[in-house]
Amino acid sequence: MPTRPQTPLREQADQHLKRIRDLADRLPRPVSLMEVCGTHTVAISRGGLRELVPENVGLLSGPGCPVCVTAQGFIDAAIALARSGEATVATYGDMLRVPGTSGSLEQAKAAGADVRTVYSVLEALELVRQNSRRPVVFLGVGFETTAPATAVAVEEARSGGLSNFFVLDAHKRIVPAMEALTAAPDVAIDGFIAPGHVSVVIGLAPYEPVAQAGRPCVVAGFEPIDVLEAIAMLLAMLIEGRSEVQNQYRRTVPPEGNPTARAQLDAVLRVAPAEWRGLGVIPDSGYTLQEEFAQFDARTAFDIELRPAPELPGCRCGQVLRGALDPVDCPLFGRACTPVHPQGPCMVSREGSCGVAYRFTRGGAAGLP
Repeated sequence: MPTRPQTPLREQADQHLKRIRDLADRLPRPVSLMEVCGTHTVAISRGGLRELVPENVGLLSGPGCPVCVTAQGFIDAAIALARSGEATVATYGDMLRVPGTSGSLEQAKAAGADVRTVYSVLEALELVRQNSRRPVVFLGVGFETTAPATAVAVEEARSGGLSNFFVLDAHKRIVPAMEALTAAPDVAIDGFIAPGHVSVVIGLAPYEPVAQAGRPCVVAGFEPIDVLEAIAMLLAMLIEGRSEVQNQYRRTVPPEGNPTARAQLDAVLRVAPAEWRGLGVIPDSGYTLQEEFAQFDARTAFDIELRPAPELPGCRCGQVLRGALDPVDCPLFGRACTPVHPQGPCMVSREGSCGVAYRFTRGGAAGLP
């Protein structure tokens, strides 16, 4: 039977894989490359890329899921606010099922708390317009990709006189976390597959300190073929002793990023320390409202104290987010912790490493429930 001709896309994938194998043969030692974007985590597992690349090229999943890196203390504070009845809590859907120290937002809602799922921060703003007497607190979770939209909403609230709109901010900046990972004692990272969505906003220059510290970075698109090309680009730099910032996702990411979005960020938010699950408090890795917008800060308006809280018993999500533990090596994975009964945020979010591993690879292959 004659074989079907290969499509150009398949040919490109084969070319990238051949180059990766050729480069891997020239590596003096095994290397580990980390992606720090949840969409890349999905693409790698869905495409079976870990099984396609040579054994001496390890692919690690890092803190690329914004829901997963949100600190336990923030989750507990959001649940407590919802249960208090003082405000409507508006949140993206992934946050609903994240376990807090006691319950979840989903359980609080089932018990009568006013918790609303929104698809954008502007929907939360619309809730205020519909009932200006009811305070609405938006849970600001996400990286530089979603933070500009939160900034726009705060400006609209001020210009429209919507004094009952508030933000409980947990937005994060990805590059400081990458720098922190290079110093983590329990994981060795040789290079980074940098996030495409974030890079559309911040551009290439912010990754330079990571590259100068000896970890080359390649901004990649979200198709498996994009990731394969990024892996080949990283291996070539490692073999040649170069540590640079390169852009595989040139069709979407301009070198300068989006200056308009960054200007919006700078106008409303300022850089601040932030606590990351699994990484602790990282300087300059988060945002808080500028002083002139302080009236929209939910922490002040509702006297919310974000207290440190321990990881949930048995949950190894923090280690998974650092790339120090493969999801399947967590004793809860696929047993006590499944997408139906998650024990931590890495299993809740569709971009969480544990949830991705369960859906696309190791969960089904291991015959787990």
